[in-house]
Amino acid sequence: MPTRLLHTHTGILCNRDAQVSHFLSSQQHRQLVSLCTTCEPNQQMDLIRTEVSRHFQYVTLSHRWGSSEPSLHDIEGRKIYSMPAIGGLGKLQGFCAVACEWNYLWAWSDTCCIDKHSSAELQETIGSMFAWYRRSALTIVYLSDVPDTGLLGSSEWLRRGWTLQELLAPERVVFYTKTWSLYKNLTSPNHKMDAAVLEELERETRIEPRFLTDFSPGMDDARSRLQWASFRRTTRPEDVAYSLFGIFDVHLPVLYGESAEHALGRLLTEVVSQSGDISVLDW
Repeated sequence: MPTRLLHTHTGILCNRDAQVSHFLSSQQHRQLVSLCTTCEPNQQMDLIRTEVSRHFQYVTLSHRWGSSEPSLHDIEGRKIYSMPAIGGLGKLQGFCAVACEWNYLWAWSDTCCIDKHSSAELQETIGSMFAWYRRSALTIVYLSDVPDTGLLGSSEWLRRGWTLQELLAPERVVFYTKTWSLYKNLTSPNHKMDAAVLEELERETRIEPRFLTDFSPGMDDARSRLQWASFRRTTRPEDVAYSLFGIFDVHLPVLYGESAEHALGRLLTEVVSQSGDISVLDW
């Protein structure tokens, strides 16, 4: 799980110790202790795993960054709901409120749940982000530039580098428009399984539906994966390569300050080495 999560009911950022403390004081924990005293010893561990996993289910946010996103230090020790609902803070409040509506207690956003001043934490985050999105109970995609009557294809979200893995990794995704309304009023629990949305996504991303609905990180179809990324852009040049680490399931050092060419060179060397496919160089 991510190191820090937002408690959606209170809007407080919690580290792992705070998350555990919250569980230990919860009704779910009291019920679990009671159940464990009445069930067979060989059933206790399965029961504990089930209840703990249910309590710590979390939702991830996927979005296009704006100019005033709140950082860890902006919200640490504060309740986000009591802060001015402007810019990125308004978006964060909307995200947590929607996560509550979906009945999830915990939420993760890449804006404020990471200490970007820690190079070690940044390295861990980039190496773990694909897995965090994959393990999330739900990924909420906020399309800040799509009005209620707009179309998915008009969004800048589809043209950014990091959002490629945020599209591929989660098993469940729901899209929201600028006003935090469900895209096309689709009430299904997974928009990835909606035929019309899949058709839109395939047309705009050039990714076949089989990859959109059941994607596995690794070296299969390596050239196609690089081609998907070639239509996207990142703010930091090096992120062109770093945003693909999870998609290829590679673990390489993150060296901000290197050129995009050097970062891509390191990635391609690893891909060719592991896949044995030199044709990926013609992507």
